[in-house]
Amino acid sequence: MNIYTTDKIRNVVLLGHGGSGKTSLTEAMAFLAGITSRMGKVTDGNTVSDYGKEEQKRQISINTSVVPIEWNGVKINILDTPGYFDFVGEVEEAVKAAGAAIIVINGKSGIEVGTEKAWELCEKYKLPRFVYVTNMDVDNASYRQIVEDLKEKYGKKIAPFNLPIRENEHFVGYVNVVSETGNRWQGKEVVPCEIPDYNRPNLEICRETLMEAVAETSEAFMERYFGGETFSESEIRAALRTNVIDGSIVPVSMGSNTLCQGVYTLLDDIVKYVPSPEDRICAGISLKTNGIFQADYDFSKAKSAYIYKTISDPFIGKYSLIKVCSGVLKTDDTMYNSDSDVETKIGKLYVMQGNKPIEVSELHAGDLGALAKLTGAKTGDTLSTKANPVAYAKTEYSKPYTAKRYKAVNKADIDKISQSLQKLTDEDKTLRVVNDSENRQTLLYGMGEQHLEVIASRLENEYKVKIELSKPKVAYRETIRKKSDVEYKYKKQSGGHGQYGHVKMRFEPSGDLEAPYVFEQEVVGGAVPKNYFPAVEKGIAEAVQKGPLAAYPVVGVKAVLYDGSYHPVDSSEMAFKMAASQAFKKGFMEAGPVLLEPISSLKVTVPDSYTGDVMGDLNKRRGRVLGMTPVAGGKQIIEADVPTSNLYGYCTDLRSMTGGRGIYEYEFARYEQAPSDVQEKEIAARAAKVAEGSEE
Repeated sequence: MNIYTTDKIRNVVLLGHGGSGKTSLTEAMAFLAGITSRMGKVTDGNTVSDYGKEEQKRQISINTSVVPIEWNGVKINILDTPGYFDFVGEVEEAVKAAGAAIIVINGKSGIEVGTEKAWELCEKYKLPRFVYVTNMDVDNASYRQIVEDLKEKYGKKIAPFNLPIRENEHFVGYVNVVSETGNRWQGKEVVPCEIPDYNRPNLEICRETLMEAVAETSEAFMERYFGGETFSESEIRAALRTNVIDGSIVPVSMGSNTLCQGVYTLLDDIVKYVPSPEDRICAGISLKTNGIFQADYDFSKAKSAYIYKTISDPFIGKYSLIKVCSGVLKTDDTMYNSDSDVETKIGKLYVMQGNKPIEVSELHAGDLGALAKLTGAKTGDTLSTKANPVAYAKTEYSKPYTAKRYKAVNKADIDKISQSLQKLTDEDKTLRVVNDSENRQTLLYGMGEQHLEVIASRLENEYKVKIELSKPKVAYRETIRKKSDVEYKYKKQSGGHGQYGHVKMRFEPSGDLEAPYVFEQEVVGGAVPKNYFPAVEKGIAEAVQKGPLAAYPVVGVKAVLYDGSYHPVDSSEMAFKMAASQAFKKGFMEAGPVLLEPISSLKVTVPDSYTGDVMGDLNKRRGRVLGMTPVAGGKQIIEADVPTSNLYGYCTDLRSMTGGRGIYEYEFARYEQAPSDVQEKEIAARAAKVAEGSEE
């Protein structure tokens, strides 16, 4: 592949709802640019960007893939992202690396949730954007309806650059609004044609919108516009480029990916209107001066790059995908990683084409590339020079809240599973492995159930280890509500030296649910010698680890040793420890034992129209709604306290209730007494497990 300077580079991310046609658009672009000799299909599993076994099996994109194409002397780095919300981490990485976005809309389905989320991401990262409507060859695809819906939702900035020409309900050509010309397809060629009469009224409206936008770019243009003058095509294109870059215009174009129609025009428009890295700003922190390092994709400044993604594949190895922020990277350059404090020779430079690395000699500022087997490098790290160390802001990832417990199917694979999961978490920043030692379980946190299923499937197919996913155990606690007064005598006589320990103890709530127990002694007259007090406390400390009610940890108990007796020969620390432990079990059960359940503080952000459904569902989950706060974009934040056990599966339920528009977050708040029905059910379930000899 040729070397391209900063002004000849375009970094474009494809965003949109799952199944809107992003991967097939990438395939059509790759075919037109001559990367492939025949177009692959998602259904056949032979596209450039969906190279993973899981992607081919499920026929959806799971990972972001980069496909660089050369078009009219310009290099366009296409970032094909997943549309399913479970893989949002991949989208966030791609948006960080992109300089512009193409929001892909299915002509049949119109604006979907994924379209709205894509727009919100572009707003967040201030990305210039295009809208591209696919499936225009399908009978019931309505371009006009989609444009109207977009205008209603996002206002005047929506500007169609093309209008479809249909004959006998077939998509045969398009009208170019900028040049006011008609074009039709004859085989693979485009030939000029007359603009049909039915297109003229719509063309006038769209043309007027564009002219207004052009006039607003300068006062001189404004005067000419009001004076009734027309602008030349080159003036219009230059002004529109300014409008697209600052986001005041969002061009809309359309085509058919499978027939490769409209894609040629889209590629031309990307070259003409999408900003090169030169038009974007980029800043980091200089670790030498602690001041701002204004990189701005300037090739003349000190070398620096940001690792926006890691590919860790058992077949092709580990690649760190980088965006060059300043300078020019060359083969065998020595780079300094400020995050891991490692200076290393980067070796060969590559550009990735799907999963195929292509070697290049240098990468200019603003370009996307890849480095193989980089020592100590992980996603989010900054590479710079030792003389000019720099740190760039890391990508903001969505936090995973869907948890499942996992177990190795084959015990011998435990070490291999943890190593494989380490590689997967390096690659996927929305996947977390949490060791919950208290409940003797290991949890996998992901963005949704499909995300975790894909991880389990990848472990089996790529790393040859099997895991079993199940519902996580909930960390209940036990405590007491009343007082009790008990005595216990531990006595053993078996010829020779015996065992004797006798304690009288009071148990009551300590009022502190943070600490397991509080131990005090009020022994008078040496009924129990001082040297046995630690043994008594040890007995209590061991007993609170597994409560008598349902073998859960005990909290909030005050134990007072006030009397007892001892034997000068047979008493021992062991005997008093056993006596205290048994006294605790007896006293605990007599002091009104209750089960405490964990309560989580939940925040759900949903559009206004769904608040009733969401609140009704929270009530079913025994949630207490604390309040609602209106936020921008016609949304509400609902705050509620919900038992943690009832949040299992909430991600799927919330998506189905809100059509995927709702998001949520939660954190542990406190423990509260569980209702009697929950307590009875849990005690019975634990008793059955203990009887089976398994506490899993």
